[in-house]
Amino acid sequence: MIMAKTNLKCRECTKEYEPTFKYICDECFGPLDVHYDFPEVTKETFQNREKTYWRYHELLPIHDKKNIVSIDAGMTPLVKAEKLGDELGLRNLYIKNDSVNPTFSFKDRPAGVAISKAKEFGLKSVGCASTGNLASATAAHAAKANMPCYIFAPSNIETAKIAQALSYGAEYISVDGTYDEANRIAAQIGDRKGVGVVNINMRSYYVEGSKTLAYEVAEQLHWNVPNHLIVPTGSGAMLNAICKGFEELQTVSLLDNLSSMHMHCAQPHGCAPIVDAFKKNSDKVIPVEQPETVAKSLAIGDPGDGRYVLKRLKQYNGIAEETNDKEILDAILLLAKTEGIFTEPAGGVSVSILKKMVEEGKIDKDEITVCYVTGNGLKATESIMSVLTKPQVMQADVAKISAVIG
Repeated sequence: MIMAKTNLKCRECTKEYEPTFKYICDECFGPLDVHYDFPEVTKETFQNREKTYWRYHELLPIHDKKNIVSIDAGMTPLVKAEKLGDELGLRNLYIKNDSVNPTFSFKDRPAGVAISKAKEFGLKSVGCASTGNLASATAAHAAKANMPCYIFAPSNIETAKIAQALSYGAEYISVDGTYDEANRIAAQIGDRKGVGVVNINMRSYYVEGSKTLAYEVAEQLHWNVPNHLIVPTGSGAMLNAICKGFEELQTVSLLDNLSSMHMHCAQPHGCAPIVDAFKKNSDKVIPVEQPETVAKSLAIGDPGDGRYVLKRLKQYNGIAEETNDKEILDAILLLAKTEGIFTEPAGGVSVSILKKMVEEGKIDKDEITVCYVTGNGLKATESIMSVLTKPQVMQADVAKISAVIG
């Protein structure tokens, strides 16, 4: 088995480092990314492999396969959304349904890679700052790895997400404040205590999990490049990682050129700092101090990768757009009623932006379009209950019930 050789490279000044427990450049304080000397792979390399994202282990940053911590996440369905496509007027619409991962969100990907790397580094404990989904994913992988886990999250996240993380045995610190405040506390404690905080001091490796969302889509499309990708965006790390994933597939000659690919950023109104910067044609992302949106998993007021998302949108001729709470909830119902996929509000954001783009003529009916649905609706039922019809309680009488059945 041949694994890739890696190093860390500063995204700003390009200074290179050995692949150690390090995430910020000593010279310019820029973020460090994993760079690879990839082994030779072909399309056949990945055939007949396990149906998880670890099928691409040659392209991931774990040097010894025995350090992989897997709960069988990934290789989620790429659904040909024919009924939703008919509704919107698209012939080649696909939903990448990451709501069916083991902890029911895409966060199983970055959490799994980061905790595997923490194990490889010999760290004794792990943790994360979270708006909910990452808490569950980190806690589940930590449980599998038999490592103590510390969660730092704002106190107002959905009850189901708190219950899920606690069930895995994590130490849960509920912060009376925003995600950005929880993130700041997690960063300081991670540095002081040597905790592998997956989305902070393990971030260089963490984001490598999200790039598998590009690998899988490409393979599921028979190694073709989609024309449009709509990505729900909080910190911006996932969108940036998906771009990196497609570029790496091009590097190893599994994909042709990416000139036809358009990358789009979808954010909720009330927490759309990247959209605001995009529409002002600015490269400066101004933080939202008090996010207010039904899409709590995207309520990251100061997106760490925000300005890199803006660069990606220019690079791949994409747009950034926002959508309000009503449109988000309507999109959740539209997806559920057409495709039988129940998403949390973050997925409603991407479906809503997809709908807007079609209505504005920004997507041609024949273009291959992939809409990312990143979390399960059962994690955030409070938001959708407000727009659903309440079931009528009826007597257990066949005649009475039969009378109301069409």
